[in-house]
Amino acid sequence: MYLFGKSNVGKSSFVNTMTCRKNFARSSNTPGKTRQINFYNIDDKFYFVDLPGYGFSKMSKEEKIISGNYIEEYLQKRENISLIIFLLDIRHNPTSDDMLMYDYILRSNLPFIVITNKADKIAITKVDDEVKRIKNSLGISYSTILPFSSERKIYTDKIWKEIDTIIE
Repeated sequence: MYLFGKSNVGKSSFVNTMTCRKNFARSSNTPGKTRQINFYNIDDKFYFVDLPGYGFSKMSKEEKIISGNYIEEYLQKRENISLIIFLLDIRHNPTSDDMLMYDYILRSNLPFIVITNKADKIAITKVDDEVKRIKNSLGISYSTILPFSSERKIYTDKIWKEIDTIIE
């Protein structure tokens, strides 16, 4: 299960929350902390694969290009990708970089779900509306889009249910 998303959207925190392990994946408030592809074995059933984020980070332009090319080449050669988990910030409209990544995911013809992270940062009564807003922004009509909060550890059951469906 490959985690896509911009820098600082919470991909590493997602891994930690879903595995109930605080420091399993290294996370930071500083964008661009993940600079390599990191594999996390989940009960010998599958791997969460934490990819470097795109967009703002402390990487130089040259490092970003090298990292982007490396990731794209890796994904094109990889044959056993069972699911892409695309993380977005629930508080913001998808950026142009998010839209490019979403288009890339669609063109890959791989199964994917969209996770709208940081749901703890908005009122719980607004979560469903914000998920709908993002769904409409992306033009999603057939794929799963779910809220998530690494901070409060809520919505994990729905995500595990989706993952279990794909693993089986």
